[in-house]
Amino acid sequence: MTMPGLPSDHRSTVIGSSLLKEVMVEDAVGMVLAHDLTQIVPGEFKGRLFRKGHVVVSEDIPKLKDIGKENLYVIELAPTDLHEDDAALRMAAALGGVNTTIGEPHEGKVSIKSDILGIAGIAREVVDEINRLGEIALASVTNHRVVFPGDGLAATRAIPLIVPEHKVQAVESIAGDYRKRHGIAPISVRPFRLMKAGLLTTGSEVFSGRIADKFGPAVKAKLEALGSEVAEQRFAPDDRHIIVNEIHYFLNQGYDMILVTGGMSVDPDDRTPGAIADAGTDIVSYGTPMLPGSMLLFGYIRGVPIFGLPGCVMHDPYTSFDVLLPRILAGDTVVKEDIVGMGYGGLHRC
Repeated sequence: MTMPGLPSDHRSTVIGSSLLKEVMVEDAVGMVLAHDLTQIVPGEFKGRLFRKGHVVVSEDIPKLKDIGKENLYVIELAPTDLHEDDAALRMAAALGGVNTTIGEPHEGKVSIKSDILGIAGIAREVVDEINRLGEIALASVTNHRVVFPGDGLAATRAIPLIVPEHKVQAVESIAGDYRKRHGIAPISVRPFRLMKAGLLTTGSEVFSGRIADKFGPAVKAKLEALGSEVAEQRFAPDDRHIIVNEIHYFLNQGYDMILVTGGMSVDPDDRTPGAIADAGTDIVSYGTPMLPGSMLLFGYIRGVPIFGLPGCVMHDPYTSFDVLLPRILAGDTVVKEDIVGMGYGGLHRC
């Protein structure tokens, strides 16, 4: 459509309460570019000269002429509207919390990334509520995911070029309400604690030296990747009484976590689950609804987390241990409902 006051060969479009229009380059000073402008220097350079959302100044006119631009599409924003980049930036600023960084806008999208090694805190209810608003989008990683510095946590996006400001204000209100209720932002990262673990490898075949220990290297690698360590590894035969004594030895050493490997199945000669219980463990769960790792045991003994690790931890890259270990390192108290929730999305190998 052609708007009153514009030459007949210039086009304009109403978007919400704002105006997208074509103007001569000389008349664009002070106006907002509606799209990226690319410069090509044969054999030397091809890339963005001006980014969408750039406010044109008089010094830009020669550069625009140099790339053959006589007319530009610009935006006249209404007071009640936001450019897509501004909308995405405001949403990201409202959502991001501790240990996060907000990136630069690109085509109406802004990324929120982790500053540290830690565990992602993603409020799914906030993500869902925002995505019900329409015209804007929020994508995130899953809650409790391990993230490293620079990893993406979430991205905000405006769907149309121009967004009603009330949509963004709704996002800011949702995020603000969550902060008030929980004392933390909807998207954040919690650092891992440095924890020292005692590792008890059971099994008469390993204790006697008939086969090499493969549990130790695998478990040590998993802890070290998250900033913790196995402080001491000991070995025990398939003897319930000896296993109990070794668990108590680790308790007396003051280690932050106890890991017991081997003998976690339901075979009659598997002594480990019973020994962990006999040691005085308050067992949260023996078994998880996740594959691999369904035979994992988890509990607390005198407040110290204790794991009974099944054989899959030796050879599978991602098991129930890899789900629960980061929670413990982040300082969470794992309860039965946390184990129950591992079933949804918990099929990684069958």
